[in-house]
Amino acid sequence: MRSSKRGLVWLLAVLVAVGLVAGACGSSSSDSSSSTTKATSNYDYKSLSGTLNGSGATFPKNFYEDAIASFKSDASGVTVNYNAVGSGQGKKDLAAGTSDWAGSDSLVKDDEKANFKGPFLYFPTVAAPITVSYNLSGVKELKLSPETLAKIFMGTIATWNDAAIAADNPGVTLPNTAVTVAVRSDGSGTTSNFSKYLATAAPSIFTVTAGDSVAWPKAQAGKGNTGVAQIVKDTAGAIGYVDLSDAKATNLTTALIKNKDGKYVAPTLEGTTAALAGATIKDDLTYNPLNAAGAETYPITAPTYVIVYTTPSANVAAIKGWLTYLLTDGQDLAKDVDFAPLPTPLRDRALAQITQIQG
Repeated sequence: MRSSKRGLVWLLAVLVAVGLVAGACGSSSSDSSSSTTKATSNYDYKSLSGTLNGSGATFPKNFYEDAIASFKSDASGVTVNYNAVGSGQGKKDLAAGTSDWAGSDSLVKDDEKANFKGPFLYFPTVAAPITVSYNLSGVKELKLSPETLAKIFMGTIATWNDAAIAADNPGVTLPNTAVTVAVRSDGSGTTSNFSKYLATAAPSIFTVTAGDSVAWPKAQAGKGNTGVAQIVKDTAGAIGYVDLSDAKATNLTTALIKNKDGKYVAPTLEGTTAALAGATIKDDLTYNPLNAAGAETYPITAPTYVIVYTTPSANVAAIKGWLTYLLTDGQDLAKDVDFAPLPTPLRDRALAQITQIQG
């Protein structure tokens, strides 16, 4: 399966299927098109075999689980596993060689790269909003500016009828209920993106260091997005950051967040797609849609990636097949589990990058 002839056949099939001959692997640029055209692959999935173990972010868990189940129907000889243990642990597992691929919503830090067993590649897969979910009886619609949100998570707002929250919600009766902040206990890409949003949108207020783990001044911690969602659901006056899929599954109420253009926007896939439209794509295919401009943009939009070694130790053909599936037929599954598919230019560049995987 690793012969040069098979590699050439696979490459030509992908290039013809998605029309990449025009040079989709260009240098850094702003992929302004937000449209997504359907991509299908002529990849010979039935010839693949092996087991691919992945671990990492809880944020895309529902998407990967759906994609794994669907992929199995095309690639019956491949078993793909995914252990949703948080982005931080997923990156550690890949570095240690205990997994074949990592799911991560955050990037590898420069000082962590020496821990890896060689060069690696980022493959963007889907994106989604990080909701600000809350549990407040009698308040069906809540608006929050980034400054007010930062004050809440910095612990300087103690009750829900605080003047800052009232200013964002004129005419709304806010109760004198204590605020309980819910955060992640594990190293998390969701935490990284949420905290980096606060650091970008309210830098004078959010003064702690953003990242996979944050020294929150005062909070209750839960494991994974589901753990934060459960705290919010079970605690009157709670507020936390949760991916859209888990927020909907837990039946949480979500706040409207004031975006860069001054509009209060709900966490929707349309708002996510708007945030992706103007994102600048780097040469390594990473991008930052946080606090993006645009009236329709949801400002806390997070990307997610599959990270694999450029030269995997095993299962090279299966890894290529899995990535191809995620970036073609798998994209059609995204909206069903509350994720936005990639814009066509970014997806095509990610497909072309698969040829860099060698073994």
